[in-house]
Amino acid sequence: MRKQALVIGLGQFGLSLVRALADRGVDVLAVDKDANLVEVAADFAAEAVVFDALDEEALQRAAPERRDVCVVAIGNESREGSILTTALLRQMGAKKVVARATDDLHERILKLVGAHEVVNPERAFGERLATRLAYSGVLEEAPLGEDLAITELRAPAAMIGQSLLDLKLPRRFGVTVVAIRRAHDGRGKLLIPKPDDPLLAEDILVVVAPPGAVTELLERL
Repeated sequence: MRKQALVIGLGQFGLSLVRALADRGVDVLAVDKDANLVEVAADFAAEAVVFDALDEEALQRAAPERRDVCVVAIGNESREGSILTTALLRQMGAKKVVARATDDLHERILKLVGAHEVVNPERAFGERLATRLAYSGVLEEAPLGEDLAITELRAPAAMIGQSLLDLKLPRRFGVTVVAIRRAHDGRGKLLIPKPDDPLLAEDILVVVAPPGAVTELLERL
């Protein structure tokens, strides 16, 4: 059975999320009180509906309790609305509520009213971009929950010719290499790393580590 999602708030973040979920085979009910935004979402969402999420009867008809995930993507235009909508979804039995925060205070309040997960896409993007700008070897970074991140980086010069067994990255830095993109062959083939194989000059490492561990590795090697 296809996953079911409810996305409330169709600004730039909400619309991007609806499109991405739909591309991944998720049936999305997209909601906003702005009819123009709903019309845009209707091109790729399974269903798009105009209503104010603070209308409890209308929100109940969206059956949040039957959705695999409900996302409150309301942004700066209504912090109060995002908080109240999150609380209503929890009261209506939503299985998982992901809410968008705009700052630390907003995040704390969303957690207090019951959000299972809180995201701040602007801050997350800024942090990832800062890492890429500060460390030229980092190609991409994405969070894996709150405690881990997955990062693609070019193998530092100090690693070339050494094996993962020699480098002892998990013990020294808390960094685990889960794959290697061997870019020198022109195809960027993704390989499962072998502990004894030496790293090559064009290798791109895919690593999982706690936040800050990769930057420490790059600064110390």
